[in-house]
Amino acid sequence: MAQPPDLARRIAEREAENEAARAQYTYRQTVEMDEVQPRGGHYREVREVVFSPSAERSERAVGTPINTLQRLLLTQEDFDDIRNIQPVLLTPEALSRYHVRFRGDETIDGLDCWVLEIRPRQVFQGLRYFEGVLWALKSTYDVVRLEGQAVPPIYSKGQENLFPRFITFRGQVEGKFWFPFRTFADDILPFRNGPLRIRFQIRYEQYKRFGAESTITYK
Repeated sequence: MAQPPDLARRIAEREAENEAARAQYTYRQTVEMDEVQPRGGHYREVREVVFSPSAERSERAVGTPINTLQRLLLTQEDFDDIRNIQPVLLTPEALSRYHVRFRGDETIDGLDCWVLEIRPRQVFQGLRYFEGVLWALKSTYDVVRLEGQAVPPIYSKGQENLFPRFITFRGQVEGKFWFPFRTFADDILPFRNGPLRIRFQIRYEQYKRFGAESTITYK
């Protein structure tokens, strides 16, 4: 099927609407990571995005993180990716940093979607990017699924910072918006001192619009 006119721009504009809406919601985010092969440790952290009585939005930890990881050292880039790459919101501002290639259409989970491949135009030191594929609804241009990787990997003297391939699924909130509800990764990281298989997931739960009730529907 031929690519619709201005497809990437329409998707990015709809992403901006979803981003603006999500900024008005509270939710709980649970991050878990396991060293699978060779069997090792576990990491778990729960955070809530909340509003103060004066409507200031912030994050707060729920309990104390659990960290028994033996080979993995979670870095600032890992936590930045959790906030900004795994939930990827490809707004018009972000779109300017990417090459976009139309890959056709596909029905996924019963939804008719356009499929786009995106990759950074240029990688700048200190900045993080997404590289992969997204699926957007033909009817509304909402992104419903992303599959890819945070880039670039980081190599420095005596240190390797590698990042797994992941899938982020979105669910519909209030029948109007599509927000991330689960990210999953099961990948082998090729460290110089031996490969390490990890399993990683983020759950986004309890979406609630500030000052109102809301529900999330999983497709």
